[in-house]
Amino acid sequence: MTKNPLSAFLSENPFPRPLTLGFFYREKMRAIHHVAPNYPFRDILEIGGGRSGLSALLYPKANITNLEQNMDYASAQCNRTKTVQFIAGDAIRLPFKIHSFDAVTMFDVLEHITDHKKAISETLRVLRPGGYLLVTTPNENWRFPYYGFMKYICPGEPEMMAAWGHVRRGYSLEDLKMLIHSPCMGYANFITPLTVLCHDISFSRFSERLRRAFCATLSPLTWAGYALHNFKRKGIETASVWQKTERAQ
Repeated sequence: MTKNPLSAFLSENPFPRPLTLGFFYREKMRAIHHVAPNYPFRDILEIGGGRSGLSALLYPKANITNLEQNMDYASAQCNRTKTVQFIAGDAIRLPFKIHSFDAVTMFDVLEHITDHKKAISETLRVLRPGGYLLVTTPNENWRFPYYGFMKYICPGEPEMMAAWGHVRRGYSLEDLKMLIHSPCMGYANFITPLTVLCHDISFSRFSERLRRAFCATLSPLTWAGYALHNFKRKGIETASVWQKTERAQ
């Protein structure tokens, strides 16, 4: 009933080409696993889980409710398993009773929500006292492309934010503390100044064949950055875990 071992979790990376174009997703999964409580959660709400199914991969014995606005994701394989219930809904109007879940996950979601204060208020409402909120977001170091010389092969930042549906660039840890008003129990930065090269190439203007070739060429550098990274060091995104207090909504 606890979280999946790291090796098993990483082996389920749902991103295409997980060791080249999708390597950054491996970094995200490792950071999530690092902060995730090793706790036998029974009921988990995943807000904006889409078709990745990360919460179910992380806690395979838990009952997962995946709330999404896009009904097209209902047919995804991860949303048609016995432990997952797919529900169409909005993060700022959660269709659940107070104290319905042991944990809530919001993986790369907050930066898409205009009224993020309302979304967090709703999240805390449905979270049981003592329950956990797991979040990943871009942080204050995020920019696209990360290095100026990459701007000749990458779309501009406004173009990428529009394509990804971002309404803001990201959050520092202090920003999240002001928004969530609950104790931060841990955090892990990911996508380092070394591994970001492959990340940005993955979203460059190159053809997929060239993107794969460049990421393969950069593989030694990417793996070195991955192996040497300390979660408290600089990264462009952050995974964090928060515990709801008795005083929170």
